[in-house]
Amino acid sequence: MIDASLLRNDLDAVAARLSERGYTLDRARYQDLDQRRRSALQEAELLKAERNRVSEEVGRLKRAKENADHLIAQQREVGDKLKGLEAAERDIEAEFKDFLAGLPNPPHASVPSGRDEHGNVEIKRWGTQPTIEAPKDHMELGTALGILDLDRAAKLSGARFAVLKGLGAKLERALISFMLDRQTGAGYGEVIPPYLVNAESMYGTGQLPKFEQDLFKTGHSGGALYLIPTAEVPVTNLYRDEILPAEALPLRHCAFTPCFRSEAGSYGRDTKGIIRQHQFHKVELVTFAAADAAEAELERLTADAEAILEALELPYRRVLLCTGDMGFSSQKTYDLEVWLPSQNTYREISSCSWFGDFQARRANIRAKGKEGKPVFAHTLNGSGLAVGRTWVAVLENYQQPDGSIRVPEVLRPFLGVEVIR
Repeated sequence: MIDASLLRNDLDAVAARLSERGYTLDRARYQDLDQRRRSALQEAELLKAERNRVSEEVGRLKRAKENADHLIAQQREVGDKLKGLEAAERDIEAEFKDFLAGLPNPPHASVPSGRDEHGNVEIKRWGTQPTIEAPKDHMELGTALGILDLDRAAKLSGARFAVLKGLGAKLERALISFMLDRQTGAGYGEVIPPYLVNAESMYGTGQLPKFEQDLFKTGHSGGALYLIPTAEVPVTNLYRDEILPAEALPLRHCAFTPCFRSEAGSYGRDTKGIIRQHQFHKVELVTFAAADAAEAELERLTADAEAILEALELPYRRVLLCTGDMGFSSQKTYDLEVWLPSQNTYREISSCSWFGDFQARRANIRAKGKEGKPVFAHTLNGSGLAVGRTWVAVLENYQQPDGSIRVPEVLRPFLGVEVIR
């Protein structure tokens, strides 16, 4: 959530930064809401002052044993007006909060301007693309090996689900264990969070209210719960409404979870195979940092995600997203894209984002500042990595002419084999 003081102090600058994202700030509505809030507050202050003045006068008259009935009636009248005004004040405050909740995070000054993915900037490439004559895609490879079954998954659950079998399932499990071992070794504290969370948690990280259509929602006697779209949601909200000690920062966590997304609005894109699923696995990295250390933390977190790809010897590139291609809550994002031979292109396998204090304001996550005063923390997260897409990349980059898959060396202790046949 944007700091309301930024809007009040420099509305033009905020509007200009949001326009870089393709978002048009409704200035008239903001100014109307802000004026109504100020008017209600000023009127309430005047009434409170009047109530105090009358109360003092009533007390003086009673002490003097004089009649104060007319002032007592006036006191009641002021109290009734104040109650009505406080109710109106709560309504306008809620309306103003809803308005702020709908505003995306202004992009950081270092983010390049652009309308869509064509404005993204490649930062680096790593690795050598394998030379494969007539490469097969992961669906053909996995089906022929008997480790991927999309037809039976569709029978169970419909489109965009998969069944992994045998060494396919073991490869998924090996990737999860390998990623967690590497990230905990890099200093991330492992967390196993709930996979169902309440609306407050979804609001804190920015999924609600804007992106409810992308979520799976359940109902039970205790109220609605949402299946998490990423571990970012529960892990970030671990510290909702808390004040972290300054010495705890940077606070780094990693978590393996299943992720659930309805993929609303993505029909026609990656509908075949397991690139875009309703249910998939991911190892997530989440960091809480002080404002002056957060940008460096983004570089570290991104490098920690890259380290997985490099250990697996998978060619990839790092891309800095432009203003028009970033997520709603992010102020700066790097995408890591892995090489897929069957598509002859790089495809996203991780997004590493710095949110500034945008999420922390929504979730009320603060930390002790240098002077001991609580300030909003900066939050960051990134995939370290999306497990299903890593599975795809391993199959396609390590495929052999006979259709077998050479197992990356770092995964062999987990699988117990060198080749999947």
